[in-house]
Amino acid sequence: MIQPKLIRRQRLILLGLFLLILVTLWVAAGWGYSTLSYDRLLPVLFGHGSKKENFILFSIRLPRIFITLLAGMGLALSGAILQRLTRNDLADPGIIGINSGAGLGVALFFLYLPIGTGSFIYLLPLAAFAGALITGLLLYLFSYRKGEGMQPIRLVLVGVGFSLALSGMMIVLISSSEREKVDFITKWLAGNIWGSDAVFIWSLLPWLALLVPFALRKANTLNLLELGDSVSVGVGLRLHRERLRLLIAAVALAASSVSVTGAISFIGLMAPHIARAMVGPRNQLSLPVAILTGGWLLLAADTVGRNLADPNGIPAGIVAAFIGAPYFLYLLMKQKG
Repeated sequence: MIQPKLIRRQRLILLGLFLLILVTLWVAAGWGYSTLSYDRLLPVLFGHGSKKENFILFSIRLPRIFITLLAGMGLALSGAILQRLTRNDLADPGIIGINSGAGLGVALFFLYLPIGTGSFIYLLPLAAFAGALITGLLLYLFSYRKGEGMQPIRLVLVGVGFSLALSGMMIVLISSSEREKVDFITKWLAGNIWGSDAVFIWSLLPWLALLVPFALRKANTLNLLELGDSVSVGVGLRLHRERLRLLIAAVALAASSVSVTGAISFIGLMAPHIARAMVGPRNQLSLPVAILTGGWLLLAADTVGRNLADPNGIPAGIVAAFIGAPYFLYLLMKQKG
């Protein structure tokens, strides 16, 4: 049973994160190279803006803000599931190669399948999911040993190897492709938020609407899996079936998110750790906090990155890596110690 004190603490933290997201959203909506002052935001939101102001806010900034927020939530939840599923604090869909698998799926889909624009937007997450799922299953196969389970360091090493191999395959693909298509793949690899139109919200939202409730319902299962295989089997848990379901959910969350944002790493690494530091290890408490934390981290990274350099800014993936890479090295040294 969860102590009422911890539940109250979680609710206060969730409220604080929600307010922080609203503040960041406000800053992001008014900060940019196109003129839209903060004192004009509310009038424009309530239908009293000029044609130019409406275009800037509703066609450019708000869609990008909500896509970034949703993608950050998906990546954070994916990372939290992977960390608990593998009992590995270093697990992140970007670090262990799942995002690279999604990227390969996106590249093959974009370069070689003649799909119309309308269908392309909604099929892109499916292409990313297919690539990421194959990668995730192979990663599980190569990292798991009967009688030993999933070894944390082995998982990271295998994942990094997969990531490098898939990146090499991406280079081979784009080296013989048309210039315009190569530009898109290059931006995707840098973690540039490319799917910034409102329609991409609707291509991403159904995935989160299905998978977030599923993951929250499986919070206690993740608690049991974290205790070890013998404990999980002892309480009657169908170990391999539950692992496979949760792995597919984590892969789908990561793939659908990066399909519209590009290759974003480290959000799935940092957000679960921050959540557990604030509310403890119980997944019933930490998963909702991780979701909001991941959404805010990616929104803040994109807001800062797109306004740092003229004219195109710095990709959100690079800004996230500036923060996440040192944290990853710290966790790696901590595990070795």
